[in-house]
Amino acid sequence: MATDFKYHSDIVTKQWRQFSQSIQTKDKNKDRVVLTGLHLDLSDVLAVSRYGVGVRIDDSAYHALDASRDALEKNLSRGDVIYGVNTGFGGSADTRTKQTERLQQMLTRELSYGILPPGSRGHRAESLSASLANYSYDLTREISPDAQHIPWTWVRAAILIRLNSLINGYSAVRPVIVERLQDLLTHDILPMIPLRGSISASGDLNPLAYIAGAIQGKSGIQVLSKAIPGSAAYADAALQSAGLIPVTLKAKEGLAIVNGTAISTAAGALALHDAHNVAIISQLLTAMSVEALLGTTESFHPFFAKNRPHPGQIESARNILSFLSGSKLAQTNDGADGSLRQDRYSIRTASQWLGPALEDLVLAHQQIVIECNSVTDNPLITSDGTALHGGNFQAKAVTSAMEKTRAAMQSIGRMLFTQCVEMINPTTNRGLPPNLVAEDPSTSGLFKGTDIHIAALQAELGFLSAPVNHVQTAEMGNQSLNSLALISARYTHTAIAVLSELAAAHLIAVCQALDLRAMHIQFLASYRPTFSATLAEVFKAHPLPAATNPTNPPTQVSDIESLLWTHLLTAFSTTTSLDASARFPAIVKTLCSHFASHPIFRQLPQPFAAEDALTSALLPSLQDSWCAHRDAYLIRGDANANGGVLGKGTRRIYDFVRRELNVPLLCTEKILTPKFGDGDGDGEDGSGMANGVNGFAAADTGKAPTVGSYQSTVYRAIRDGTIVGVLMEVLEDVSNEEAVSTEVKPEAKQQQQQQQQQVNGHEAVPAPTAPATAVHPSADNEKAESKTQAAANQVAASETATEDVVASKVAAVGEATTTSIPGNL
Repeated sequence: MATDFKYHSDIVTKQWRQFSQSIQTKDKNKDRVVLTGLHLDLSDVLAVSRYGVGVRIDDSAYHALDASRDALEKNLSRGDVIYGVNTGFGGSADTRTKQTERLQQMLTRELSYGILPPGSRGHRAESLSASLANYSYDLTREISPDAQHIPWTWVRAAILIRLNSLINGYSAVRPVIVERLQDLLTHDILPMIPLRGSISASGDLNPLAYIAGAIQGKSGIQVLSKAIPGSAAYADAALQSAGLIPVTLKAKEGLAIVNGTAISTAAGALALHDAHNVAIISQLLTAMSVEALLGTTESFHPFFAKNRPHPGQIESARNILSFLSGSKLAQTNDGADGSLRQDRYSIRTASQWLGPALEDLVLAHQQIVIECNSVTDNPLITSDGTALHGGNFQAKAVTSAMEKTRAAMQSIGRMLFTQCVEMINPTTNRGLPPNLVAEDPSTSGLFKGTDIHIAALQAELGFLSAPVNHVQTAEMGNQSLNSLALISARYTHTAIAVLSELAAAHLIAVCQALDLRAMHIQFLASYRPTFSATLAEVFKAHPLPAATNPTNPPTQVSDIESLLWTHLLTAFSTTTSLDASARFPAIVKTLCSHFASHPIFRQLPQPFAAEDALTSALLPSLQDSWCAHRDAYLIRGDANANGGVLGKGTRRIYDFVRRELNVPLLCTEKILTPKFGDGDGDGEDGSGMANGVNGFAAADTGKAPTVGSYQSTVYRAIRDGTIVGVLMEVLEDVSNEEAVSTEVKPEAKQQQQQQQQQVNGHEAVPAPTAPATAVHPSADNEKAESKTQAAANQVAASETATEDVVASKVAAVGEATTTSIPGNL
């Protein structure tokens, strides 16, 4: 039961390695998890509950089981009074009985309360009067039957944990009891357990009673059984189909099964696994947000954590810095360009914000793992045969773990929400288009809905973060302290699901932002030669005058070009809210204004003619090149093309979204409602783009995706474990870096850290991949296709452009945002 981990990442990588080994086998039913009572880990719980991995009881357990059972029998033969064995239960423990077997059967039978979907053997109101029947409606259309019972994976996990507890040999159960529990897992015979009804005080009495009823083959216990396909069967039939003999409970055995924390611990273990995953995703999303917002790596310099050495802050800063390694978007920032000297809180203080949440998850993990390997019923039979009466069934440790986990989810959600909002908002996103649109902003508000969506999600997370501390007494006042652990675990699962929705929306938004950055940078690299050639033609017709003072060199075309290029970058960042038809005239007007204010302008023989010539040449060149480049990028643009602009960690998640999940850079045409048959769709373009430029023929493919359907795909990948493989690779890289860095001399390590935070400015800026052949819905788009192909050919020829474009773009954005965004805290 090794739980002494300093860092959250250490826990996660260890769990993932163990889990991966468990599920990567041809025969998952082979006994991959061996139970000893002491070494059950979250990776085992996950493998058995969600992936059907088989279980084996270690042979050493049977001696302790026999010894414990013999000790109980001796105590009873002496006439000892033992709670729940020859006494009543709870507030009725002052009663006595010699019918020990009947007492156990009564206990498990009468604890089988709670709401479940109707079964063929359950009670029904057979015949309602006509006047009452008129009011009855189909409840399944409003409440799913599955919403009324505990998920099957939780049941498998609970059986596993209860089995692991009992084999310690302190609960006085016979080997047949643990063997039959093992059979439930082997044959996948899972009792249907009510979702509500446990206060997790004397353990999870009610839910565990259904497990006890299943091994007894009770005819009223509904089960899910792979031996009986179709709808839910019943325990007696399921055991018979599997060739299993129902057990008859002996003294204490019913109490030993129901008097424990297995259900709440099972739910907590699975919730914690999912929370660990989302915590890693949040660090990757933060790194991607730094890139999308052109943030600086300075915020994650090890010096900060060295002088405030909280483990969570140390590792989150280390992870984010590693994820950003090699990024051409995350820049150093000395404030020389007049921009904000430091990033906004959502990314600048991310490691300080995430750190405490990670530390809470570390402690929660320790609590849940300990609980998975604990004996939690009452009374317990010691090795020397003494019956000790106590309260190990009180599940407060699980509640504590879940409260911390749920609070961590709310805290992480608040950070992701703020980052996402700042990307969508043009006043804070440092030159990205409003609502992250890839087309004219007057005809699209693509991520405006996401802005609203995540606000609703974060509000719900805030509500869910409240502790479950409603004090109630129960069972004749005997259970005056009750942990409510299962309730807390249930709401923690809800919080994780809500945060996963927020993370999915954030991931699509940040990939959109990164593509918009890459598209812009690649355009600048491809357009720079055209810009130079255009100015050369203008000044060939309107030559610049020679120097009048021999001591001063003459003004060169290259000087004017450099000046106008700098102002072009700034103008791009300040005109993102304009449609193309208004944006590029405004940009060219700005450039001409700066040209006219240059001293050389008035020395020209015909200055205004030169200005008109510059306008006439530059406007169509700039606008046509941009629109054609954008249309080409929307077909096959890739932020990772030819080396890309992303960090080594962030590029993997970007590739996962774009290639594995096939979620594209979104634009209006990707979500237009197509026509199917004679039905109506959104029809014409109305998007400020060439009609059909993306070749997206949804009607031909039979698909009609929405923004929500793309978000749902990412959400499912987070929730069903698909994303874990990518997260493992990224974290392994961080671990490998740490291993290497420990072997480097301190001086060399310091130099490496300094180099990691600088942009060297010598590698080629990648060009977008040119589309092979653009597919368009109609022949009317031949002109657009021609422009698109020409742009693709043009940008494909830009591979010799340098990272100076990136650096100058960042500087221009900084200059632009200084004038438009007040304040820098």
